[in-house]
Amino acid sequence: MKHTLGHSLRLRAQRGVTLIGLLSWAVVIGFVGYVLVRTVPTVLEFQAIQTAVNKIAASAPPTVAAIRAAFDRQKEIEYSIESIGGKDLDITKENDRVVIRFAYQKEVELIKPVYLLIKYEGESK
Repeated sequence: MKHTLGHSLRLRAQRGVTLIGLLSWAVVIGFVGYVLVRTVPTVLEFQAIQTAVNKIAASAPPTVAAIRAAFDRQKEIEYSIESIGGKDLDITKENDRVVIRFAYQKEVELIKPVYLLIKYEGESK
């Protein structure tokens, strides 16, 4: 089989990824990974708050003060809940059902002075 110079140059140009391209992808993937590492704890905290609120609403405490106290007790047990307390809950009754709502913001420092602001809100089910 006879190879011409033009044919082998064409094959060489189509091979692999350049070093610049590889480094660019590494930077992008590294940054996305860094943002995930910084934000996942806030998502876990939100899930813990949501679970606590659902558990408290299902137990149907008799008063607003009892709901707030139950949340504060749950906060002492669940170490990841730091952003809100019982006083921050919005408690209402809808169709003979206790509904507990909450909302808060979390700032995540990426690289000074750049922060990521995440707004969480939820309600009991």
